[in-house]
Amino acid sequence: MRRLSIFGSTGSVGTQTVDLILRAGGASAYRVVALTGGRNIALLAQQARQLRAEIAVTADPALLGPLREALAGSGVEAAAGPEALNEAASRPADWVMSAIVGAAGLLPGLRAAQSGAVLALANKESLVAAGKLLMRTAKASGCRILPVDSEHSAIFQALAGESLERVDRIILTASGGALRDWPLERLAAARVEDALAHPNWSMGRRITIDSASMFNKALEVIEAHEFFGLAPGQIEVIIHRESIVHSMVGFCDGAIMAHMGSPDMRHPIGYALNWPERLPLPIARLDLAAMGRLTFEAPDETRFPALRLAREVMAAGGLAGAAFNAAKEVALDHFLEGRIGFMDMAAVVEDTLDRLSSGSGLQIDAGGLEDVLAMDHLARVRAAEAARARDGMTGRTAG
Repeated sequence: MRRLSIFGSTGSVGTQTVDLILRAGGASAYRVVALTGGRNIALLAQQARQLRAEIAVTADPALLGPLREALAGSGVEAAAGPEALNEAASRPADWVMSAIVGAAGLLPGLRAAQSGAVLALANKESLVAAGKLLMRTAKASGCRILPVDSEHSAIFQALAGESLERVDRIILTASGGALRDWPLERLAAARVEDALAHPNWSMGRRITIDSASMFNKALEVIEAHEFFGLAPGQIEVIIHRESIVHSMVGFCDGAIMAHMGSPDMRHPIGYALNWPERLPLPIARLDLAAMGRLTFEAPDETRFPALRLAREVMAAGGLAGAAFNAAKEVALDHFLEGRIGFMDMAAVVEDTLDRLSSGSGLQIDAGGLEDVLAMDHLARVRAAEAARARDGMTGRTAG
């Protein structure tokens, strides 16, 4: 029986992964080793009971008591905190879903890669912050990484049977997010609830705001560079409002292969779960005639400065990706707290990168875990300083 672990099982990707596993037979079809979550103890315990997991882990040590209580009599082990999370990631499994949001997913993903499991990677930050380290670790252990971002899964599928040497370019599609039609002069005043009104996808709170700012797409550009080994100049971004074409691959003969489907994350999750087979999934079938048309437009980098910053990060190399991701997470935290404006997020990230690039720290090529974690910490400190300065300039207060 195939052994599975899901890291971030209570989040958007995690809950959809659990849904597909339950539809495929649940505990009668799979042996679930570990489930991990954050503060939603009721859901984590419910999932662990349904799937008869060996262990359930909450990232918050203060919630160990409530988790134990919720799992009483189930036979599921309860644990809490970062050490417990990493221990669960070290337990033997054949397939691991890495769906913890942000840099917090890096260490569990690395542990899974070290074990040689198939790693279904929904945590793009791992590749942005430590792409060379993660890919090197996977190569050494024989781990196969399968991308779960819809765009990278689309590229992976379009490349089946093809040689990367014949790839001319890849084109990442972006919906443009909730604020894509706002006049540029209004964006500075956008509120959290405005940025959360995504027109196509149902996603978590943080990734939905990252979609509106295009920081999510900026991360995906870097992710594609690290995962597929393509030059930055071979990676393009295009606005595709309908979110039907998930990405495209252009080949040396001028042909373009496009991956199309309904905007449903269960497709890339299910593809990774069933790989190398392709099995039926509960996804709505496209009615192209009813849809009528598909549209494409170039992104405006004045509106979406995150795309420019991503190119600068790839050009800098070294630990720039770790700094970029950490600064982005801090800037997003401050926006969610009402301390900075929507357009201030990109300014905070740029300020942080500028300050860090004045030394030589970003150009470290060793890329060991200690280097990555040290840069992550330093960038968070600098980004918090930059955010506080912006807060003082604008007079915003939390609320």
